[in-house]
Amino acid sequence: MVDTNYLNLVKILEHKTKINNYSGVQIIEKLIPDLNIDGELDPRVYKIINASPLTKKYKSDNEFIYHGINISELRSSMGWDNRDITTKEILTEHLTVIGKNGPIKVRKYTPKNLKDNAPCMIFIHGGGFIGGNVDVVENPCKALSDKANAVIISIDYRLAPENQFPKGLIDCFEVIKWVYSNSTKLKIEKDKICISGDSAGGNLAVACSLKDRDLKTNMIKYQALIYPVVTLDKKSVEEYKWSTNEYIVSNNKINQNINSSLDFIDMIKQLYVEDTVKPDNQYISPLLSKDLSNLPKTLIITAEYDFLRVQGEAFGKKLINANVDTKIIRYRGMDHAFIDKCGIYPQAEDCLNEISKDIKSL
Repeated sequence: MVDTNYLNLVKILEHKTKINNYSGVQIIEKLIPDLNIDGELDPRVYKIINASPLTKKYKSDNEFIYHGINISELRSSMGWDNRDITTKEILTEHLTVIGKNGPIKVRKYTPKNLKDNAPCMIFIHGGGFIGGNVDVVENPCKALSDKANAVIISIDYRLAPENQFPKGLIDCFEVIKWVYSNSTKLKIEKDKICISGDSAGGNLAVACSLKDRDLKTNMIKYQALIYPVVTLDKKSVEEYKWSTNEYIVSNNKINQNINSSLDFIDMIKQLYVEDTVKPDNQYISPLLSKDLSNLPKTLIITAEYDFLRVQGEAFGKKLINANVDTKIIRYRGMDHAFIDKCGIYPQAEDCLNEISKDIKSL
């Protein structure tokens, strides 16, 4: 049961916004619902920031070390137990798609008694390309299904380093093709297929959109990128140069929280991308793509104190310059991976509300 105060905060967030212009780009800022101070983390983030992840149930019994990196430990630290915030019955099906590299497990979420020709959102979980799973994002996916009255397909794609680029991307694109080809059986409208993902999942989502455009398959009509990784390369582009000056901070703890994640990008690149593959490949670092035109309508979600915020918003600017219909929403006081706290952070539910509104408008 979700408490009344939480529901009130979700309501406040819907309207507690500012529209600001940063370097020529309009960004909608969602303010902390119960705090009116700049340069500060949401009080709920402070409560969790030093706590141990609660998803130890996902930990593998077998320790896996790769190039001196304890992959098992990294995977067990990802995700967070969250809450089911659905208001109606959502049916869950465990399905298997046969892809180029073997079977791909997916979960299908459908509101009970949903009529035919519903929209479909394909969701790709985060986890730095090496971790995360469909269990962690189950409640957000069920909430999206409920709020958007849509079919949600969550992909359990192959993870690096066992399966390095492009295997995970191929899995995701194979599922999109399967959804498109089986639209009648899945009771969805094939012209209302969209894609979303958080963090590394956001990277895979936009890479799928680029592939869809490049192959002229035109299956994806909308993409919602939740604090996406959009470059693993250290090359700078006109729109993007990372700096701590991009953040307004009130104390050193916030700085430490942001900076502690920076080394993670280099490690992820090592684990996800083979040495023979250049990280400036547009399907790895879409921010560096020479052509972002003709991509679908896009929503980019960023978190104020996320180390990925600067590149995510730079990507939004580049999309706008390429005449792609793009909206950027920044959540004040949030740090990375806040969607994992569905039912705990009101911002997570508000983010799902924003995506659901877009799905309904297709």
